[in-house]
Amino acid sequence: MPDVRGYFARAADLFRVPPDQPELTRAQFQAFSKQVPLLYFILITNSLALAYTFLPLAPIWLTMAVPALLSALTGFRMLWWLRQRDVGASSDQILHKLRVTNRIAGPIGALFVAWSFALFPYGDPFAKGQVAFYMAVTVIGIIFCLMHLRSAALIVTLVVIVPYVIFFMSTGVHALRAIAVNQLLVSCAMVIVLFIYYRDFAALVASRKSLLAEQAATQALSDENFRLANLDSLTDLPNRRRFFSELAQAFEDAERDGTRLAVGIIDLDGFKPVNDTYGHSVGDRVLIEAARRISDVCDSVGDNVHLARLGGDEFGLIVAGDPEDDELLALGRQITERIQLPYELDTAHTGVSCSTGFALYPRSATAADALYECADYALYHAKRHARGQTVIFSSELEAEIRSRNVIEHLLLAADFEREMELAFQPIVDAASARTTGFEVLARWRSPKLGLVSPSAFIPAAERIGVIRTLTRVLLVKALAAARTWPEDIRMSFNLSAHDICSPDGILPLISVIHASGVPPRRIEFEITETAVTFDFVHAEQSISALKAIGCGISLDDFGTGYSSLSHVHRLPLDKLKVDRSFVHDVNANPISHKIIKSLTGLCADMEISCVVEGVETKEQLDSLCRLGADYIQGYYFAEPMPADAVLGFLTRERQRLAEPSEGKLAGAGAA
Repeated sequence: MPDVRGYFARAADLFRVPPDQPELTRAQFQAFSKQVPLLYFILITNSLALAYTFLPLAPIWLTMAVPALLSALTGFRMLWWLRQRDVGASSDQILHKLRVTNRIAGPIGALFVAWSFALFPYGDPFAKGQVAFYMAVTVIGIIFCLMHLRSAALIVTLVVIVPYVIFFMSTGVHALRAIAVNQLLVSCAMVIVLFIYYRDFAALVASRKSLLAEQAATQALSDENFRLANLDSLTDLPNRRRFFSELAQAFEDAERDGTRLAVGIIDLDGFKPVNDTYGHSVGDRVLIEAARRISDVCDSVGDNVHLARLGGDEFGLIVAGDPEDDELLALGRQITERIQLPYELDTAHTGVSCSTGFALYPRSATAADALYECADYALYHAKRHARGQTVIFSSELEAEIRSRNVIEHLLLAADFEREMELAFQPIVDAASARTTGFEVLARWRSPKLGLVSPSAFIPAAERIGVIRTLTRVLLVKALAAARTWPEDIRMSFNLSAHDICSPDGILPLISVIHASGVPPRRIEFEITETAVTFDFVHAEQSISALKAIGCGISLDDFGTGYSSLSHVHRLPLDKLKVDRSFVHDVNANPISHKIIKSLTGLCADMEISCVVEGVETKEQLDSLCRLGADYIQGYYFAEPMPADAVLGFLTRERQRLAEPSEGKLAGAGAA
């Protein structure tokens, strides 16, 4: 019994529109809506032809009234379907329309069959034959037109063919019986064709659905690949590639509309020490949080600000919408204030800041790449001169760039042996008031520019990649001068980050030392905090190599950079040099006083010497001596002097110290 029920259920499904196949139903509707008007056209024309044949034979109501009513009904449906071609419909609406068609297909077919049978008794043999022909041709045409809606085609076929065969078999006319059998067989064949066509049509729809799904999956994969290729995986911000793509488009829009466009570059201050001290996982979390904070600020400003991560701890901004200088400064200030808030990471509490550079089109540059370079230089200026602040590229910075380019160009063609000069500033022992060494200071006397400050040409040499060559030349000159000094006078020489962070950068310098004839114990190398944090691993290796041959190591400008105490502890240091920025107001600013006190205490605890530079007054000197400074350096004792003045300076100092009344350090300012 269950099998019988299942069979009848499956048979009943043949006469229903499937409700759970929306793609198939939509395809049926689209194809059916184009063919069903032809179905009604066939019904109307065939019916009018049959009515015309019976016009002189049958009653007027059968030949005119009934055909007119049937034609009106089918004509209305034909016009309705013609209108459906241009009407959008949802899947539910389509299913409803097809079900309505399915329900009315049987009654409409029955009406035409009943009308045909009503005409049959009034006809002569020819007219009766036309009734048989009319019904046979019409049912075949209907099956063809309803191929895409199988259920309706089957209903109409049963409604027409079953009465047709029964009726004509009962007439007793041999020819009509033959026609009935023939029509039954043809209809069965047509039904088989209908099933085959519908199966192929459904398979085609399913195949199309599968193809569309594959295309959608391919497109989704392509979109995801595009997203990943243009997205920073750590912060989920647009990456460098996407930034420059958006910048090019924004620049085109600004050129077309004649509006201002700003490019900004944000660089985190103090991030590298956090990364080195707490590890990359904490560093990544700081970057994620910093990106979120910057993004929140940009979102609060509006849709005209686009943020991207350019790499490392650097972020890019594109500010469209005709921004003003005040708006850019306000944006930079808001970002800085948010970035400076503490970062609570498990048990670690850390803080960073940021510097920002902006450049405006068309004031700063007339090309997208040039605009970015201007913003980058504004950031560079902020990092060097206004750390933690926002700088907008200006005509003054443009002049700096031109000057920098001139310096770089001339530096590339410079004869270092002939043009580079050295000056020497004494380093004085705070306890004995005696000069124990000299710091070597480079000077460039350019034939075209004159005397150029090291603050200008040293960074330029680093940028253009000649710093290591320059270092070797300067070291040779310095060692040649130190060879003429007394054996107890040491030489202090500054090294660049490029000198100590290059894998083989320190080896040529060791060769120069060995060839100079100056004992390594008389040589002390000064390394800045920036150089140490640039690449700590290579810096540590280079410092260890210098220590191994007997050189001293001093960490310069301590307190102004971002090196952590763990770095200081791990390096084989001999001295810390306290930056001059803490000295000028040591007697007026309690904070500077406390910082120097803390640093001298740190040096005492680590059993290394503390050198304080930038001393210019007796009051500063007295305070530093009380705070425990080991060595003093500054204009109070002497300005940097040429090499040929060093021996004279030392001679005068010895004479002064030999006089009992002048033996105190406090009287050194007279030297």
